[in-house]
Amino acid sequence: MGKSAAAAAYYQCSECGWQSMKWAGRCGECQQWGTVVEGRAPAASRLRGPARNGRPVLPATPAVPIADVDPAVARARPTGLGELDRVLGGGLVPGAVVLLAGEPGVGKSTLLLEAGALAAANGPVLYVTGEESAAQVRLRAAPVGALSQQLFLAAETDFGALLEHVDQVNPGLLIVDSVQTILVAGVEGAPGGVTQVREVTGALTALAKQRTLTTVLVGHVTKDGSIAGPRSLEHLVDVVLHFDGDRHAQLRMVRALKNRFGPTDEIGCFELGEFGLAELPDPSGLFLSRLSNPVPGTCVTVTLEGRRPLLAEVQTLVCEAAAEPPRRVTSGLDSSRVGMVVAVLQRRAGLTIGKRDIYAATVGGVRLTEPSVDLAIALALASAISDLSLPPGIIAVGEVGLAGEIRRVTGVQRRLAEAARMGFRHAIVPPGSPRLPPGEFPGMKVTEAADMAQAISAALGSP
Repeated sequence: MGKSAAAAAYYQCSECGWQSMKWAGRCGECQQWGTVVEGRAPAASRLRGPARNGRPVLPATPAVPIADVDPAVARARPTGLGELDRVLGGGLVPGAVVLLAGEPGVGKSTLLLEAGALAAANGPVLYVTGEESAAQVRLRAAPVGALSQQLFLAAETDFGALLEHVDQVNPGLLIVDSVQTILVAGVEGAPGGVTQVREVTGALTALAKQRTLTTVLVGHVTKDGSIAGPRSLEHLVDVVLHFDGDRHAQLRMVRALKNRFGPTDEIGCFELGEFGLAELPDPSGLFLSRLSNPVPGTCVTVTLEGRRPLLAEVQTLVCEAAAEPPRRVTSGLDSSRVGMVVAVLQRRAGLTIGKRDIYAATVGGVRLTEPSVDLAIALALASAISDLSLPPGIIAVGEVGLAGEIRRVTGVQRRLAEAARMGFRHAIVPPGSPRLPPGEFPGMKVTEAADMAQAISAALGSP
C-alpha cells in the first residue's frame, strides 16, 4: 500500500458508523465488540464543492421575507388512515422524509401498502421494493385491497434505477422498502452497510426537498430494538416512526420518536388480521379478560400510551415453589419493577411471600413499563397471596416507592375519565391527585391511599 493510500485508510464501526484512524476491538460510540473494520476514506474530489473549485454556487431559490412564505405548501395531507394521521400530526407533509422502523414480520409493508393505495386516490404513488419481487408484493396487496391504477410498483435495488422510475412516474409519494437494500454505485460497502445507508438516505432526502416529494423509508432494527444504521440516519429524516407489537398478538402500535411537524406523544393502534391492518380507535377493551366472576390475583389499571389512556389488566399467580430457588416469571411487565414491588410488600406491608413462585403477566400481549402500573401489580399480588378477589369495577393507579409510599403520576384525570367511560366506578389513586370535574362522572368513587397498607385496606377491606 502506498503512502497516499495508507493516509486514506480509516476504521469504521459497522453498527453505528463511528470512525477512527486506529483499529479498536470495541467501538467507542456503541460499545460493541468486534464491529470496527477497515474502510476507505472518500475520494478528495467528492469532498470538494463547486466553490472550492473556483466556481461560485448559485442559490436554488432567492431569499424572501418570512412573512411572504406560503405556509399552505407545508400543510399535512391526510393519508386516509386515521390512526396513522394521529401519529403524524394530521398526515404527510409534502417534501417530508419519514423513516418507519420495526421488527421483521410486524406489518410495516402491509401498513405502507394500505396507506399508498389510499394516497393514490390523489395522485401517482411509487412503491419501490428491494426485498421482494413485484409479483410477491402483488399477492400481498390483493387481500388488503391495496390495488389501484395510480399505485406503481417497481422491484429495484439500484439507486440509479430508482431515480429513473421517479422521473417516469413523477409521484407525489415515494415509498422505499427498504433503505437497507438500495445500493449506490461508486460508494464503497455492501447494501445495508453504514456507508451505503448514509449515502442512500442523504440522496433520497435531497431528492425529496428538491422535488417536494413526500418520501417514506422502511428501516430495519437491531436485536435490541434500535434502528439499524448510523445514528445520523435519524437526524437526516424529518419523522421517525416505530412500528411494534407482539408477534403472537394482533395489536400493533405506531409511535413517533421524532416529528418535526407534529407531536411525539401520540400512538396509533391497529389490529393485524387476515385482511390486513384495521384501525383501532378504541383499543382499551383488548387488554381486559372480561371474566364473569372475580378471580384472586387480578387488578385493572390505566396506562398512558402517549396521550391516549388505555385500560389494561394485570394478572398474578402465587403458588408453592416446586424447586429451589423460587421462580419469578413475568410477561409484558418489567421484571425488575415486579421484584421491587414484591420486596416492598414483604417489608412494608407485612405480607409473607416466603419461598413461593410468582407469575405476573398482562392480558392481550400489551407491554406495561410505566411506573403507574406498580400499584396494580401490588394489589394483584396481595389479592393472590390472601386468596381474596378485588371487588369488580375497581382500578388502581400509582407508583410504589421503596418506603411503601404511593407516589403521584401524571394524567390522573384522563385515566379516571377513561375508566369511568369503560364502566369502572372505584379508583385507588395517590394522595393529592387531581379529581374529575364535578358532575362529569357522578358515579365514580375515588379513594386516596398514601401507602401500601391503606391501598390494600381500600381494595380488599383489611390490611
